[in-house]
Amino acid sequence: MTDHFFKHPLVNLHYYRFGKGPKTMLCFHGLGMHGKQFTVLEKELGEEYTFFGFDLFFHKETLLNNNELREIKKGITQQALTALFIDFCTHQQIDRFSIMAYSMGTFYAAALMRFIPERIDESFLIAPSFLKPPRVLDFLANNKAANFFFEKLLLSENGLKVLLKACLKMRIVDQSNYEILYREIATAQLRFDFYANVTYLKHMDVNYQVLADAINKENINCYFIFGERDKSIPAHTASKLLPKLKNAKKIILAEGHDLVTVRLTKKMLFCGHDDQS
Repeated sequence: MTDHFFKHPLVNLHYYRFGKGPKTMLCFHGLGMHGKQFTVLEKELGEEYTFFGFDLFFHKETLLNNNELREIKKGITQQALTALFIDFCTHQQIDRFSIMAYSMGTFYAAALMRFIPERIDESFLIAPSFLKPPRVLDFLANNKAANFFFEKLLLSENGLKVLLKACLKMRIVDQSNYEILYREIATAQLRFDFYANVTYLKHMDVNYQVLADAINKENINCYFIFGERDKSIPAHTASKLLPKLKNAKKIILAEGHDLVTVRLTKKMLFCGHDDQS
């Protein structure tokens, strides 16, 4: 495995390259993770794919060229996000590719499938949170007053923790989401990164019919992978999109939300416990 930077007018994008296969896989990690998340698949799939695992915005070593709050509040459009990865593929001389995305990273995957479906062979969407965006985060990102309040909470060491506990009590978030989000606000830097990530991606909302039309037009094979015990992104959320698709498969594994581990195998990704309901 090697790590690199792609210097772009928008961002200094950090990524890892691993595997040596003839096919290309672009990888988009989950909240609070990093570009090495999918290295667990290198042993089984490294002869088939060359993986590019990106540190996504406000994670690890990837940095916007303009990191001012004013710029962050504008957010990034799905078209601009897609343009970034088109430029990356041009730089790497990548024509076609597949996508591996987990949780938050599936928003990135959805944007690419929507705007450049003609370049995508397969998509592995693991715990696809774009099918069930956290309501509280969507509200904090898109409501001006709420976003201002959210920003001010960042100045307080305990403010976000109090808000998060209140959201748990009001059942706006469940215990699993609470634990994930709590880990993201432990330090001042993490709190800023969390705010910036939520705010910058505010334009990533998905029109499921438009997305389905794009996927079907180019016959992308889509694998929706869920954890049987995952209360954050339960398998039934696939009903928002999967019935609209020509080439899609729903796979349910005997796991929770934390699906990208050493237990994840090639057989699970393609077969697993298949449930087409």
